[in-house]
Amino acid sequence: MTMHARLQNQFDSFGTQFLSGLLIAFAVLTTSSLCAAEKQPTQQQIQFFESKIRPLFIKHCYDCHGPDEQESGLRMDSFQGIAKGGKAGSLIVPGKPEQSLLITAVKYQSPDLQMPPEDKLSKQEVKDLVNWVKMGAPYPNADLSLLRTADAKGKLDLEKERQFWSFQSVKKPALPKVKKSEWVKNPIDQFVLQKLEQANLTPAEPADKRTLIRRTTYGLTGLPPTLQEINDFLNDTSPQAFEKVVDRLLASPHYGEHWGRHWLDVARYADSNGLDENVAYGTAWKYRDYVVNALNKDKPYDQFLKEQLAGDLLEPTQDVAVRNERLIATGFLSLGPKVLAEVDETKMEMDIIDEQINTIGVSLMGLTLGCARCHDHKFDPILAHDYYGLAGILKSTKIMEHYKKVARWHENSLATEAELKVQAQWDRKIKYENDKIAGLIKSENERLQKAGGKDFKLPAKPESSYSKAAQKQLKEFRDKVATLKKERPEVSTALGAAEREIVDVPIHIRGSHLTLGEMVPRQVPVVLNQQSSDPFPKDQSGRLKFAEWLVNRDHPLTSRVIVNRIWRWHFGKGIVATPDNFGKLGAKPTNQPLLDWLATNLMEQGWSLKKLHRMILLSNTWQMSNKWNEQAASVDPDNDLMWRADLRRLDAESIRDSILLVSGGLDLKMGGSLLNVNNREFVFNHESKDGVTYDFNRRSIYLPVIRNHLFGMFMLFDYSDASVLNGDRASTTVAPQALFLLNSHLVEDASERMADSILSLTSQSPEQKIQQLFLKSYGRLPSELEVNRSLEFLDEVENDLQSEEADSVKRIHRAWQVLCQSFFASSEFIYLK
Repeated sequence: MTMHARLQNQFDSFGTQFLSGLLIAFAVLTTSSLCAAEKQPTQQQIQFFESKIRPLFIKHCYDCHGPDEQESGLRMDSFQGIAKGGKAGSLIVPGKPEQSLLITAVKYQSPDLQMPPEDKLSKQEVKDLVNWVKMGAPYPNADLSLLRTADAKGKLDLEKERQFWSFQSVKKPALPKVKKSEWVKNPIDQFVLQKLEQANLTPAEPADKRTLIRRTTYGLTGLPPTLQEINDFLNDTSPQAFEKVVDRLLASPHYGEHWGRHWLDVARYADSNGLDENVAYGTAWKYRDYVVNALNKDKPYDQFLKEQLAGDLLEPTQDVAVRNERLIATGFLSLGPKVLAEVDETKMEMDIIDEQINTIGVSLMGLTLGCARCHDHKFDPILAHDYYGLAGILKSTKIMEHYKKVARWHENSLATEAELKVQAQWDRKIKYENDKIAGLIKSENERLQKAGGKDFKLPAKPESSYSKAAQKQLKEFRDKVATLKKERPEVSTALGAAEREIVDVPIHIRGSHLTLGEMVPRQVPVVLNQQSSDPFPKDQSGRLKFAEWLVNRDHPLTSRVIVNRIWRWHFGKGIVATPDNFGKLGAKPTNQPLLDWLATNLMEQGWSLKKLHRMILLSNTWQMSNKWNEQAASVDPDNDLMWRADLRRLDAESIRDSILLVSGGLDLKMGGSLLNVNNREFVFNHESKDGVTYDFNRRSIYLPVIRNHLFGMFMLFDYSDASVLNGDRASTTVAPQALFLLNSHLVEDASERMADSILSLTSQSPEQKIQQLFLKSYGRLPSELEVNRSLEFLDEVENDLQSEEADSVKRIHRAWQVLCQSFFASSEFIYLK
């Protein structure tokens, strides 16, 4: 292999960081390093370079980085080439070898950049290079100005970058004029209708009332409407009939359960750590219940975010319940997966911080901030400075108790004064018994010493020489201590965040903590910080200041992102089709004026999500049917302009919960944990078997979420990967889904219950029983054809069973059970019009 090929492999191994020409230098000069560089070298220093360094470069570097070849754009036979560097950035930071890419390479500190690629330099050669950089990289007749680099802000044309649509402050647009104004129920309709009229399209006719209540009930609660709720709506002829339905559903506790699950996707919620040590997050359920309760109470979204990022730093309160709620909310920062057995503790810490930065960026701002860990973001105006400015906030935040393997995450105490008082009483009891043990041991040791004489030395384990009575008493005392410790009441805790030593973080060159660059003060991304702000507080991590910045009226992303998420979860796709990416690689909004109007209105309405839901659902846009229009389909095949309602499949949780509900098997109890593994215990046993059970009839949101081993049905129906956040679940149609509906115990048991329920209607005819089955399953009456075909199906199944089952009653029951199962497996059951 040629030298060129070997070096190319070195760069290829690090991926596009070296293949693209977009990388900006990682090592940025500080004031002190500039001073070192600006000093004119002495004759002795020049002699050192000529005798030690230049020969080294000629021998090891010029073949690939000289006048004939400049692999990766790097040339080292001139000071200009060394100062400029190659695709990986500048080679040196004068005066700071620990920040210099050259020293990282020759020391083989990074597995992705080791130079020379085959023959490592001798220890003396490496030492000489280090000393050369320490001197300020003296070079004959060097133009020292070449080593100056711009500061972080100077790397970006901020005014130009802020012209991108999502980086502009949100301004409320004027309501557009439309021709068909009678169709408009609220401003949403105006924005949608304007786009349709511009394309010479008309919106679909309204959905019928049965379709509308089914769609809306699922949309707000994840459950189907009951027969009573359907009938009440059908019989209500007042103009406010649908408005009453929406208000009733928003007041339902099931609203928080359904929409809480949407948020948990974004918060990458799980009940286990995953990765190398899959141990139980035994208190994570408290965060889940916090989310459900917060949404049910319509906690303002800005407050919701502040509690999750900095609940422990909010204004102190005497209300213990409020205090604990805020502490639980900070579990948002700790829920991510962690490599708990990482040998390099510093790497583990920075990996956890990276996961937090990525989660905060994508979930709250729709930006892939994590891409700036190793280099300035290649597409969005997010610098490595921005990344490490945020990293300082999170490094100043306590998430872990320690990083020694197996590392242990931090949990906040939720104890009340009364609980602490009771615990202190137990501690006094334990101390009293331990004091008795210590006294008895001292007494027996003194007795042995006295009996043995002046030169007697106690053995290492003297207890075997104690009197039998003393040994018996010691055992009794120790047994009592063990019992007291076992029975000692534990105070409640929840994983979450707290403050720790306040620090800033230097740039990690190429993302490695082994090669540190310029120290970056805690800060927010400069392109988004259009209003100059005070430095972050010296006595706090800065989480609260950061949270307040996020929900500031001038922030261009926070309100847009959550409005788009709500829209996506209602309609199946967002106004921005990439809800997790509002950057330059994300989709452009199909109707930005609508998005911005909704975002500003959300803030004007006190960040109330329920008011946002209400406005969406009371619009004619939401209430359209899914009637097909050939002309509209030819103009807008993806329905981006929203000329009709899209057909949508239910999510995994709604499918499961609906099967249980309509069959009479759903337990509607709220909250609590169903995880049968204790906190911090391993989820898998020594045989790698998962002992977690899912055999519960509670709503799906309460089932355990085990990373690396999700509940089988969830995986089949496109449940979110709990290891990463996902605000845009897929909706696939694959054969295993049909097989599950035909063969699973869940569906079989539910169809048994359903058959029992239908057959218990002894006073009704078979035709009436079929009608009840349709009403329970689909919320509608069957046609005459559907009744006849259902009866024919029952006869066919019963006839087929005659050779297997002599009992006619059992044959009839089995036939009805199969019919019920076919309803659960039908498209109409698992799809919404």
